[in-house]
Amino acid sequence: MSRELPLAAGQVARTATARVLLRGGMEEKTGEMVSARTVAERVDWATDLVAGMATDLLAEHWNAGDVAVLAGGVDEAGRVLPSNAWMALRRLGWAVTVPEGIKVNDRIVRMAQEQAGRILRGAQHRVQMVAGIVATWPADPDKRTPAEWDAVRETIPDSRALSSSVIKARTRQVAAFLDERGRLPADVFELEEAPNAARMLVLAAVDRQQATVERAEDDPSRVLLRLQLPTRPDPRSYADWTWVACPLTLPPTVPPFAVLHLPTLRPTTGPGGGRVHADLAFSHPVPKAEPKGHTTALGVDWGLNTLLSAGACRLHPGGTITALGAGAMFRAGGVMARQHRLRRHSEHLHAKTDTYVRLIGSNEDHHLAAKHAVLKAERQHVADRRSGLNDALAWSAARWVVDQAIAAGASVIYVEDLRSMEAKGMGRTLNTRLSEAVRGQIVGNMRHLAAEAGIAVVTVPARNTSKRCPACLMPLRHCKAPDRPTTPGWKWAYCPDPQCGWQGDRDHGAWRRVAARGLTHEHNTTVDRATGQMTIGRIIDELEASAVITPTAAPQASGGDRSKTGPTPRRTSRPAPRRRGAPSTPGPYGPAGQRPEGHAHTDRKLPRAACRYQGVRTTIVHTISSSTPTPSRDRPRHRPKGTALGAGFHLHAHATPPRWTDPPVTNTQHDYGSLS
Repeated sequence: MSRELPLAAGQVARTATARVLLRGGMEEKTGEMVSARTVAERVDWATDLVAGMATDLLAEHWNAGDVAVLAGGVDEAGRVLPSNAWMALRRLGWAVTVPEGIKVNDRIVRMAQEQAGRILRGAQHRVQMVAGIVATWPADPDKRTPAEWDAVRETIPDSRALSSSVIKARTRQVAAFLDERGRLPADVFELEEAPNAARMLVLAAVDRQQATVERAEDDPSRVLLRLQLPTRPDPRSYADWTWVACPLTLPPTVPPFAVLHLPTLRPTTGPGGGRVHADLAFSHPVPKAEPKGHTTALGVDWGLNTLLSAGACRLHPGGTITALGAGAMFRAGGVMARQHRLRRHSEHLHAKTDTYVRLIGSNEDHHLAAKHAVLKAERQHVADRRSGLNDALAWSAARWVVDQAIAAGASVIYVEDLRSMEAKGMGRTLNTRLSEAVRGQIVGNMRHLAAEAGIAVVTVPARNTSKRCPACLMPLRHCKAPDRPTTPGWKWAYCPDPQCGWQGDRDHGAWRRVAARGLTHEHNTTVDRATGQMTIGRIIDELEASAVITPTAAPQASGGDRSKTGPTPRRTSRPAPRRRGAPSTPGPYGPAGQRPEGHAHTDRKLPRAACRYQGVRTTIVHTISSSTPTPSRDRPRHRPKGTALGAGFHLHAHATPPRWTDPPVTNTQHDYGSLS
């Protein structure tokens, strides 16, 4: 990649993916235009051929011996296997069986071998995990003791970076096998059947004899994708494969100087006919993110309704750390509530479909078969809605965090590492909502977006970030609100030390602790060679003692003598109303008469989200279409909600705007955060 993409000093190559829709093409041999539905049908035929051959290859080599040989990286002659999966399989002599009577070229076989090789290489991690769980089987699978957790992590390679939820999910899978058969499985191949290959075309495994991609010279946003596709579902000769040229339009997220790679085609079915999405990979230079040497950092704390709380801190040459600004919040209470409703609806649909399956049995002509098909479609529709909502929330939250870091001039983002957090002890409803939070997806999107600006994303341990004071590390006391100090609660925190006296929102204290911990432990940051992820593995007590936020000095009073020299002027008890400096234009006449000058309309109020700051992702529309029906006695007045006013997704997600240009908070003893 470095030979194709020239890099300057302090730059690294970043590879990303843009999803593009194929909207038709042209037959190069005849010059005939091909519709998008026809292209999707022909891609679907090729996908079926590749997926079928890859599935047969997986079933043939789904065993411990073959997976161990491929994972070892050395062939029988002692030579190192190539990095490309299809080349490694050919070096080992694992050939693909082409169906009888089907004629495909060698590049189609490559794609089948590439898909099967990637799955077989990834199976080695599952082999090691299941072997470690079986070797250290706990006395109570539902609740491991600390000693049993240490034992299982010592057995599984690289388990310190593995989430506890993954180990618990595999433990439940092994426990179900134990309950069914009365013994533990020998390996993962006895626990699981051979997987099926995904329906996609990995064009990265082929060369110019199967597919090419080129930019247009006059317009960098236009791309021409050429590939060979079958003209029938069962091609009998090479004449049944023809070249099709498909023009693509790149989104603005792809730089004009980026190097394009062959995409991965994914056919999908829909109500209006099939479609083909192309995941187009591209590489471009970005500033290199350094794991160490940072002076300004953004600390991020997790929450539930307040999904994210973030703020910037600065490390001074003397070793002191100060906070910049009062911080900000990203609230997603409405999105999480809607997600919770969709989850309950999905569970209800799953229960009904399972009941129908038991009632129908093997009778395909059962009178409940039609209802079962309808419920299955509805269940998939709800699952797609939940997935789309999670994706929108993850991208919106990640974009907000990166924007906060850019506005603060931070070179690193420190995030709490909550991969091993278990939602328990908070009640059934709250535990479920905590488990639904898409923290891992948000962090992944955060790394993706921060790489464009050269900002490092580092995960830090989350121990005692909300429990101790950010100014003196004393255990905090929590209450309901600052004006209700005796009411039990968790939102407001205050330090019991009279010499410190810090108090503020619990989440605002947590992001200060996260940022200070990251700045003091930055020399212990480790980088994973395989994934490039940065993390601070453990906390050192000597460094933690200096991870405190120093209050900023109060500003000096302005110059000049302000002592009283005369009588105080008399003030009226009734303040003057606020009016505009110049008369406003008169509004339209209506039932209430003309709008008085100097006052605003009071007959229509915008919803909460539309009134809030929404950044560049939301446009507030102040006019209503003229096609809106007029109110009548039988028909009430039309009142548009968030979507009509341009709020959309942000009707339920409220982001605090960046405030880093404001001067620092002078009174750190009373930091009310967003409750002011």
